Amino acid sequence: MPPDHAIALDLGRGATIETPDRGPRKHSMRGFEDEYVDIVDYIVRITHRIWEDQDVGYIYDTYAPGCRVHDDAGLQIGVERMVSGTIDSIEAFADARHYADDVIWAGDDERGFVTSHRAFNVGHHTGTWRWGPATHRPLKLWVIANCLVVDNLIVEEWVLYNTVARLLQVGVDPVAAARLAGRALPALAGPQSTEVDRLIGGRVPVLAPEVDLTASDDVEGFVRGLFHNLYNRRDLSAVDRHYASNVQWHGTSNREGHGRGDVRSMARKLLATFPDFGLEVDEVYWMGNADEGWSVSVRWTGAGTHDGHVLYGEPTGRRVRIWGLTQLYVRRGVVVEDWSLFNEFDVMVHLFRDEALPG
Repeated sequence: MPPDHAIALDLGRGATIETPDRGPRKHSMRGFEDEYVDIVDYIVRITHRIWEDQDVGYIYDTYAPGCRVHDDAGLQIGVERMVSGTIDSIEAFADARHYADDVIWAGDDERGFVTSHRAFNVGHHTGTWRWGPATHRPLKLWVIANCLVVDNLIVEEWVLYNTVARLLQVGVDPVAAARLAGRALPALAGPQSTEVDRLIGGRVPVLAPEVDLTASDDVEGFVRGLFHNLYNRRDLSAVDRHYASNVQWHGTSNREGHGRGDVRSMARKLLATFPDFGLEVDEVYWMGNADEGWSVSVRWTGAGTHDGHVLYGEPTGRRVRIWGLTQLYVRRGVVVEDWSLFNEFDVMVHLFRDEALPG
């Protein structure tokens, strides 16, 4: 894990990355193209080239032929799916700009890098897409993409495009879109889900040990304890212990909050909508230290049954897989900013599709 923020996204870099002199290499970058000086430079500039310059074919040089991409619509396999999907998106939002907001990373060129890239997309709906003709409405949303990068190639990616926010902003009813998308799924399609530990054999979830980051540098223990106690143990008071009173919270579908009450409210809504919900933390990495603070990337997977009314109306009784990407910024031992996305559109597809899912 990087012990500080020495290699980080320059403030204000955004989409304007055409700086001729980026300085000497900060990473050795063995196996990467010569032009990249570090892994942050790599992630930001390949994104710029593919999406801003519209050099879509550069995907062939930066994604493995059999890459696995997990997104709001499920699992996509193979570079050709990436290429065709990117062209479709650019055609629908041809003037979109992609502003890098942060990149959290870990690893090296021997074992591979992991990156969590948050960006803002700003533009207009200028072209036809699967949901209808161009509306010319403005678009402003944020996305997170987590990548595993080895020798200049992304071999696996977890990306959440904030699809429901995109639909709402261009005037498409997300429930109708989810129902339409559900019709295209195979007859036996269901959520790819395994039971999380909280639900196996009716186990009572025990309170996990909680790490005090003012007295320890166990960032992974801090994250795992927080997520387990909040979502599996249903201890909403964990927010009071681990979040700053003025925390800024940013959620799926452009939900926004300020303060602990808003963080608790979203967690409560999720648990009320899926009463048997449980999750596991799949991956944690971070950069920083106690003095500077930590920037933390968390990838998690959950499952639950739609037996509550809060988020999606009349319960369907359908079981869904819910996975998410979270970026936490920790200062003086508490979370001061939280950016969290989950696969909300994919969840809605499985809840609202016309045919019954297999039991």
